[in-house]
Amino acid sequence: MIDHSVRPEQPIGETPGSAPVACFDGTPPDSEATLEEYLSRPTPGTIQTMAEHSGDFLVLGAGGKMGLSLSRMARRCLDAAGHTKRRVIAVSRFGDRRRTQPFEEAGVESLSLDLLDDGAVESLPDAPNVLYLVGMKFGSTGDPSATWAMNTFLPGLVARRFAGARIVALSTGNVYGLADVRSGGAVETDPLAPVGEYAQSCLGRERMFAYYSERRGTPTTLIRLNYANDLRYGVLVDLAQSVLQGAPIDVGMGVVNVIWQGDANAAILQSFGLCSSPPAVLNVSGPETASVSWLATRLAGLLDAPLPTLVSTPADTAILSNCSRMHGLFGYPTVPLAWLLTWTASWLRQGGRTLDKPTKFQSREGTF
Repeated sequence: MIDHSVRPEQPIGETPGSAPVACFDGTPPDSEATLEEYLSRPTPGTIQTMAEHSGDFLVLGAGGKMGLSLSRMARRCLDAAGHTKRRVIAVSRFGDRRRTQPFEEAGVESLSLDLLDDGAVESLPDAPNVLYLVGMKFGSTGDPSATWAMNTFLPGLVARRFAGARIVALSTGNVYGLADVRSGGAVETDPLAPVGEYAQSCLGRERMFAYYSERRGTPTTLIRLNYANDLRYGVLVDLAQSVLQGAPIDVGMGVVNVIWQGDANAAILQSFGLCSSPPAVLNVSGPETASVSWLATRLAGLLDAPLPTLVSTPADTAILSNCSRMHGLFGYPTVPLAWLLTWTASWLRQGGRTLDKPTKFQSREGTF
């Protein structure tokens, strides 16, 4: 059972045999090494959840933006709990050792594999805990067949292969479609109305995991994530770069949810404690309905840049999720929005590296 009594604002010390668990003082990371440490710093809840579920952890799609920090956090949780013999195995089309080395240095095993190859899913090692991160978003509009293969067909193969495991699978808040901005955002029980083939194929992913969960009893959690922010990518990086470039900012999508990726990582790992059949569903993002206009203006101030030119009129609807269930279960973010804005500005002002992967959060037609 998960202990939800520890909240982020309580003092958090050190766990025996580990580095300090998540407790930040607002100091922004000043290097990629520090950033990676921040992103993977475990919380008491993640350590407890990982300790309670026996066996190895298999991370599928670990080569994406969240894979390294999630895998490292899982490893750090197990080490902190004294489960040093349990394995964390990261699977992706890594390509070469430069991409696997950071995993191996963190004590995470790596396996290079294209999961869409014939027999690839069947060849995966057995594991009682599976974290599914695989997905295709950017470029999905130009290659719909690959989008459906990656986002819907492959999840069916994985769900069948690991029917006896516990599965946490990433989805997206885009499956809800556009919500009234006055509503507080879509909740987990709202009807789904995905816009565009990307969001539709992600709903297909959910349906495949639900199919096997309901028929074979696979305990599953579906994570509907909105806009995790690393300092190298995310909505805030997109806005800050536009501010620095003096580019006009489209505010037609007038509000967004954002969350520090480290807090998203912690919620995702704790969601292994929610797995059920039929699947549990959890929205994951920050607590604020954040105005895009306000975010851009605030970033301009932090960057000592001219106020941005705002174009379009904010619509009455947006991709927006209500994450009150997540915060009720796991507590509020360890990195609040004010810090995240300051950290983003500090990172860009010192010339920190970015991934050049815009979120395209402005898209209201579901094209990416």
